[in-house]
Amino acid sequence: MKTFDYLLDIRQRKGAGFLQLLDPDKLANENTGNIVKHAQDSGVDAFLVGSSLMTRDVFEKSLGEIKKYSKVPVIIFPGSLFQISGQADAILFLTVLASRNTDLIVGNHVHAAPLIRQHNLETISTAYLLVESGKFTTAHFMSDSFPIPREKPEIAASFAMAAEMFGIKLVYLEAGSGALESVPREMIHMVSKSVSLPVVVGGGIRTPEKAHELASAGASFIVTGNFFEKDGNSDKLKEFARAVHFKELKGVIV
Repeated sequence: MKTFDYLLDIRQRKGAGFLQLLDPDKLANENTGNIVKHAQDSGVDAFLVGSSLMTRDVFEKSLGEIKKYSKVPVIIFPGSLFQISGQADAILFLTVLASRNTDLIVGNHVHAAPLIRQHNLETISTAYLLVESGKFTTAHFMSDSFPIPREKPEIAASFAMAAEMFGIKLVYLEAGSGALESVPREMIHMVSKSVSLPVVVGGGIRTPEKAHELASAGASFIVTGNFFEKDGNSDKLKEFARAVHFKELKGVIV
């Protein structure tokens, strides 16, 4: 089964999928196995691997360690052309539609395409949209984007409709790592009602209740990362997974 089909199946069976973002720059390789196993046991459906900015040459090594222990798909969430590897199951082929840098809309993709084809790596074309989050994040800076205003969900919906017309497979609404506020519920609801594409939502999601709220608003996949890098928070992974998988709650109120 292709990774994208697996994700669609998770959404169908569980209501929404729970993805954990792992930053290769912050992983201690000797502990990667424990991190991956704990996440899987807690109900994480797949791993995203990547970073908006990497300061160490550890991408291949970290990805290999994650893949060694993972029984669920490992998907590259690339922050640059340097984050391409045949070790992964798939790669998000990101186009930053609202960027002022044309390389992030199509230019880098031309350079990446031969490498991805050489690795026979499954591509999941993804429209990546940065949303205002109360804080100027690394993702905002590196993507050269003007964040979509929180009170303008129609802008995000219009971008999503354009992405669907382009034939793109996913819409990713991103508040950014360490965001003060998550993507607004109203924006998620409008985008999910405007297109038939799965909607991925990440950034600023710090409680199971918020994860459940955003999944219920129409998010097909909830992504968390930065929150679980802090000591003690990894114990809450199972609560997050349960909140996101709302079809499995069987009437239990979160």
